[in-house]
Amino acid sequence: MKNSNRVKKAIIPAAGLGTRFLPATKAQPKEMLPVVDKPAIQYVVEEAVAAGLKDLLIITGRGKRAIEDHFDRSFELEHYLESSGRLSELSRIQEIAQLADFHYVRQASPRGLGDAVSAAKSHVGNEPFAVLLADDLMDIKEGVLNSMLQAYSNAPSTILALKEVSDEEISLYGCVEIDGEDSSGLKIVTGIVEKPDLIDAPSNLAVMGRYVFTPSIFEALNEVTPGKGGEIQLTDAIDIQLKNEPVRGFVFSKGRYDIGNKIDYLRATIEIALTRPDIKDEILKFIKKISLS
Repeated sequence: MKNSNRVKKAIIPAAGLGTRFLPATKAQPKEMLPVVDKPAIQYVVEEAVAAGLKDLLIITGRGKRAIEDHFDRSFELEHYLESSGRLSELSRIQEIAQLADFHYVRQASPRGLGDAVSAAKSHVGNEPFAVLLADDLMDIKEGVLNSMLQAYSNAPSTILALKEVSDEEISLYGCVEIDGEDSSGLKIVTGIVEKPDLIDAPSNLAVMGRYVFTPSIFEALNEVTPGKGGEIQLTDAIDIQLKNEPVRGFVFSKGRYDIGNKIDYLRATIEIALTRPDIKDEILKFIKKISLS
């Protein structure tokens, strides 16, 4: 990548209340729900790191201290594992704190995704940055974030990850209006609507939890007025931004799990388990057993 266009920082909003997973999230962050043997947010961090983003700002809130503890050293646990001769587990635990340069900002109240991104302004400064939603797990092999970062490097502009969804799903997401493609094959975004009714949806392309922003998004966020529930919507800021500069969309088709959705969470757990050589065979035996019962 050209250094002048290189994105170096990633923001991971993780201040939501996790109400879709109550009561499991009553006393623990939804981002810490385990997927096989790692908390969901660790997969997101590993995706950012694999794409070359090692300066990570996690937006937290009340009751989210477990996230900071997870990515910190645990000397008592490390001492126990070392003295017990469990060196493989010790190495895995120590690697977590070394994944990236972690920073934290607390969102004072859950006032929406736009407000969470606004909290990153002092850390980001006047640089481009990526946003990775902790609810969305992406298969690293699909290369969505890498492709978005490369597209930014070639032609700097805000880039949104887009996926075609069904008519039944469109009201659950931000939905974009497009006007053709640019020379690189990315969609040219001309409008965006937050959770439209089907009749009002400008397309079936929904925004899916990965963004690359130019720093002008902060100016747009300053113009956004609170909507329903007093929330600052990130989609409203993007709609303001695209009136002043290009916004493009990278379309992908597979490799995404919404771990805030119970069925998708279970699907992620099973499919990720099936990629693990240490447990794949046993999982397959179990699936075959219950499918025959």
